[in-house]
Amino acid sequence: MTDDFRERARSWLAANAPRRSSSEDDAESAGSAERVRTGIAEQQEFQARLYDAGFVGITWPKEYGGQGLTNAEQIAFSAEAREYELPVGAFVIGIGMPGPTILECGNEQQKKRYLPKMLRGEEIWCQLFSEPGAGSDVASLQASAVRDGDTWVLNGQKVWTSGAQYSDFGAVLARTDPAQPKHKGISMFIVDMHAPGVTVRPLRVATGHAPFNEVFFDNVRLAPDALIGEENRGWDAAVVMLRNERIAIGTMTQPRSSPLAYDSLRKLADRLGRAGDQGVRRELASLYAREQSVHLLGQLIREDAMAGRFPGPRGSVIKLAGAELGRYATQVAADVLGPQVAAADSDDVRAVQISIVAVPGGAIAGGTNEIQRNIIGERMLGLAKDPGVDRNTPFNQLRVGTQRSAKESS
Repeated sequence: MTDDFRERARSWLAANAPRRSSSEDDAESAGSAERVRTGIAEQQEFQARLYDAGFVGITWPKEYGGQGLTNAEQIAFSAEAREYELPVGAFVIGIGMPGPTILECGNEQQKKRYLPKMLRGEEIWCQLFSEPGAGSDVASLQASAVRDGDTWVLNGQKVWTSGAQYSDFGAVLARTDPAQPKHKGISMFIVDMHAPGVTVRPLRVATGHAPFNEVFFDNVRLAPDALIGEENRGWDAAVVMLRNERIAIGTMTQPRSSPLAYDSLRKLADRLGRAGDQGVRRELASLYAREQSVHLLGQLIREDAMAGRFPGPRGSVIKLAGAELGRYATQVAADVLGPQVAAADSDDVRAVQISIVAVPGGAIAGGTNEIQRNIIGERMLGLAKDPGVDRNTPFNQLRVGTQRSAKESS
C-alpha cells in the first residue's frame, strides 16, 4: 500500500508542483502587501488541491478531516515532496502547532469545527505566546482573559507572531488567575484574528523583511467555546504546542537548493573558483556530514512522533542541532565567498548573504539555544535543575518582565 501511495504522490507532485530553485524563501521575499495577498490566495488554492488529492493530514483521523493513514505514508510523501516547491508556507504553523494541540487537548466540537478547514487551507492559524516581558520565560506572560458571563475579555500584547497578518485564528495564552503561581492560572484560547480590538503590526528584522508581527488585544471578546483544554491548565496545552513546535522546526527538511545547503555552496565554490582550496573543501565535507546527521536524526524523531511515540526532550535535541547547523553553515558560506561576503555580484551570492544575516534567528525562534540546553541537561542528562524560587509564588506578587517596571515605578 505504501508503494502505491508513494507512486501516486510522485505522479501528482510531478504534474502539479515545480521543482525547487535556489531563490529566496517565498515568505521572506514577499516585498509588498499586495504580493502577500496574492501569495496567500495562491497558497490556499494549492493547499485545497493538495488536500483533495489526499496528501494533507495524512495521519490525522478521518473524522476530523484527515486521511487516517499511517506514518509510513507520511514519510513516503515527505520524501517525495522534498525537492518540490510546495507553496504551503502559510499553513505550516497551524498544521504543525495549533492543529496537533487541538487534536490532543481540544474538545470534540473544536476538532470538528476547526481541523478540517485548517487542513484544506480555508482558515489560516497562528500561535501567540511570546510577549515583550515573556520571551524565553513564557510563563511570565501578562496578557489577561477575564470572565464576563459566558465569554472572556482578552487584553494584552504578543510579539514575534509569524503569519498574524494573514491568519484567521490564533491559539493564544492568557493569564486567567493571577493569584496562582506563574505556571498555573494560565489558559489557552482560540481567538478570531479578525475580531474587533485585534491590531497586527509588522516587525522588520535584520534582513529588511517583516516575517513577524506584534499583536495587540484591546477588550477582545472570546467565544464561549474558545477555551482549549481546562481553565487555568493552559500550561499543559502550551507544553504540547511547544513540543510540536520544536519538532516541526527541528525536523524541517532543508532543500538541497537552499542558499546555505551543501549542494548550493559546493556549486557556488565551483563558480567562484574556490573549489580547489583545501580549507574550503574540508569545510564543505564537514557541512555535508553535519547536514546528513541532522537530517537522519530529524527523520528518526519525525517517525517516532508520527507513530505516537512522542520524543519528549529529544525535540530540544533536534531543535538545537538544526540551529547549530545553520550557524556552522554561515561560517562555511563566508569562507566560500571569501572577499565577496561583503559585496554581491549575482543573485546566488546575494541569497547567501541574506541567509547569513537571517540565521541567528534560528537560535531564538521556538525557544533559545540556552533553553534547549537546559531541557537536555535536566531531562536527558539528569543534571540539577536551575533554581526556581518563583515557582510557588502567586504571579501577582512577582516582579517579572514588564510587570517589574510597573511595580518599581508605582
